[in-house]
Amino acid sequence: HVQLVESGGGSVQAGDSLKLSCVASAYSYRRPCVGWFRQAPGKEREGVAALHSGTRATYYADSVQGRFTVSKDNAMNTLYLQMNSLKPEDTAMYYCAASPSSSACVSVSAKDFPYWGHGTQVTVS
Repeated sequence: HVQLVESGGGSVQAGDSLKLSCVASAYSYRRPCVGWFRQAPGKEREGVAALHSGTRATYYADSVQGRFTVSKDNAMNTLYLQMNSLKPEDTAMYYCAASPSSSACVSVSAKDFPYWGHGTQVTVS
């Protein structure tokens, strides 16, 4: 059973930090590639960060490199996104996603991730 549930979003000031969590069912958590996407109003969903479950290799969008960190807690079946030095342009709905394809961690394209959570809103002012 595939289930992904995000939490941790909120409204913050520029420069603040937030930590998003994604609790996953065992099935979805063990998919080779897990990641975070975001979608702002009127924009396409973009890959923010991804982590390969086997190699532990990570991917970050240029816009968040050095500010965001993706990590996993295997004991808790939880994926995290630590977001520091937040900017107004980080405002979006953030989604957790999982893919059965290792190559999804290379493309980090929404079309390669079949499993999605419902999202958590992040607003930075």
